[in-house]
Amino acid sequence: MKTVCVFLGSSTGSNPANSAATIALGEELVRRDLTLMYGGGGVGLMGLLADTVLDGGGQVVGVIPTNLFSREVAHRGITELIETENMHERKAIMYDRSDAFVALPGGIGTLDELAEITTWRQIGVHDKPVGVLNIEGYFTHLLQWFDRVVDDGLLSAANRALLHVGETPSELLDKFAGDKGGSAPKWDS
Repeated sequence: MKTVCVFLGSSTGSNPANSAATIALGEELVRRDLTLMYGGGGVGLMGLLADTVLDGGGQVVGVIPTNLFSREVAHRGITELIETENMHERKAIMYDRSDAFVALPGGIGTLDELAEITTWRQIGVHDKPVGVLNIEGYFTHLLQWFDRVVDDGLLSAANRALLHVGETPSELLDKFAGDKGGSAPKWDS
């Protein structure tokens, strides 16, 4: 594992625990000599994560669509900034160039990215680890929903297990290190 893609908010939000965990993840990426791949923003939690990695001497690759780049939200001080035509191209580049995926607190865009990359693993498009950093229970309701989907027979337990959960950056990245790859053996919706 060399590059970790992080999905997270372009706003800082109101919970200071989210900022603290974002900083902790950035520091852990630097400590493990892992490159950060992210959405390319210089604002909110995105900017905070990129700045933390850069301040620690790490490498940061951002991928941002032209319409966001032109609104002056792009982080212009990162190691590599890739401008794309649209969100689909952005996600394809992020997915192709990353070895693992982490979701931190964010909004609908973060949920979209997490759902898509988890689905891609489920159907065998990739075999890279995917997980959430469950800061102060931020993802608990979503995880409970996944458990309900399993209980209702709409998702296999094997596919549910494809989504790692960690309370700290080191716990989540350690789980990634133990992930031997592969997609779940059974297709479900």
